[in-house]
Amino acid sequence: MAEIETLASGYGLIEGPVWDAKRGLLFADVVHGGVHCLKPDGHVETVFPHRRGIGGMAPHEADGLVVGGRNIAYKGFAGGPTLTLLEPDERLGLLGFNDLTTDAKGRVYVGSLAFRPVGHEEEPKPAHLHVIDLDGASRVVAGGILLTNGLGFSPDGRTLYHADSRTQALWRYAVADDGGVGPRQAFARIEPPGIPDGIAVAEDGGVWIAIAYGGAVMRFAADGSLEQSIEMPLPMVTSVCFGGEDLRDLYVVSGSRGADPERAGSVWRLHVDVPGLPIPPARVKLPQVV
Repeated sequence: MAEIETLASGYGLIEGPVWDAKRGLLFADVVHGGVHCLKPDGHVETVFPHRRGIGGMAPHEADGLVVGGRNIAYKGFAGGPTLTLLEPDERLGLLGFNDLTTDAKGRVYVGSLAFRPVGHEEEPKPAHLHVIDLDGASRVVAGGILLTNGLGFSPDGRTLYHADSRTQALWRYAVADDGGVGPRQAFARIEPPGIPDGIAVAEDGGVWIAIAYGGAVMRFAADGSLEQSIEMPLPMVTSVCFGGEDLRDLYVVSGSRGADPERAGSVWRLHVDVPGLPIPPARVKLPQVV
């Protein structure tokens, strides 16, 4: 049985965990706002205090983060203006963006939202998978995703995994050299009441999935077979990422829904045998400040 360490708690809805080798574990609180950093000594400091609704984050080579939410933006660790990389296209009925990841070249892959999944009772509407290319231009490469969540690449970069929480599915796409993707195929399905949320890919091709409302994390082999399921202390398990010097620490984060008190969102750590893949830094061009 894996030992579960509780590292931090007292948050609303934690999302977007990403490991920074220089700083520690970065994570966002969707409800209460802010990006926070869990330092190696266990202290948590606030990196960016205000922005709410961040569902995904990735490092950028310009010493900052690419963050989701009402738009896709760059925020530098040293301060300075927030730079918008992608706005939601109102012609497509889009309201914002959720999870995101990067490929080995530094392109950003992000899923959009056509309804508000948190704090509103809205009918789900399908949205899209977008790519921000290195020159800063963006394109839609796939559609039909209701509630976009975890995104991650296989070790060879030829497969992109994409969780859709409203269809109970973790999909996969074949990835072309130009960054486009082929038709989606089912990789794994999660039985209710649990739904697939954030993901992290190991160096052997195994995929860890956070099971929101199901209080667990699951590991699927590269062929889609279920290998492991670990029960977590709270039901609203939202995301996972690898960290630590050898990337054998699996960080698991949660929200407060289904828990008492309302600020019960937590960060946990498990030790795993197979290390994870590092998230490559985004290398997309940043807009010039006028």
